[in-house]
Amino acid sequence: MKKPSTALLKRPLVALASGITGAVTLTLVHEAARRLVPYAPRMDVLGMRAIARGMYKFNERPPAEETLFRYSILGDIISNSLYYSLTGTGRKAWWRGAALGLAAGVGGVALPGPMGLGTEPSGRTPQTKAMTVALYFLGGLAAATLSRVLFEKPSVEELDEDDVAVV
Repeated sequence: MKKPSTALLKRPLVALASGITGAVTLTLVHEAARRLVPYAPRMDVLGMRAIARGMYKFNERPPAEETLFRYSILGDIISNSLYYSLTGTGRKAWWRGAALGLAAGVGGVALPGPMGLGTEPSGRTPQTKAMTVALYFLGGLAAATLSRVLFEKPSVEELDEDDVAVV
């Protein structure tokens, strides 16, 4: 009897795990940088502004700053996880992760102003802009790294005897 293929399930799970890894890496490094580097980007501020703006549109009063901060971080992790999961699997995951990271970083610098969220949190100085792009790029590389580690094809030595017959 033929074993059911787990590849259909494995690819999306690996992609999602990779996306979560990229998002958590981005968030942890961003939070460390904002506490240690005076010109670090403040993407959390952009998130808080976006949430507050949305609440005002529904005639709701935003929560206290600490609660708004937590919502912002949670929203960042969820949305960035889904975004970085587009890195996918396979050999081109490195290119996709790098491209997604660069695109997110450039968007993080270029889009807040036109969206009415202000330009200072991600574009205060040239160093802030560069750090914004670098942080998102790092998230893309972290996603690609986990994808490649989890989705590498096993060597012949790692396969059991049933698998070797199929190869």
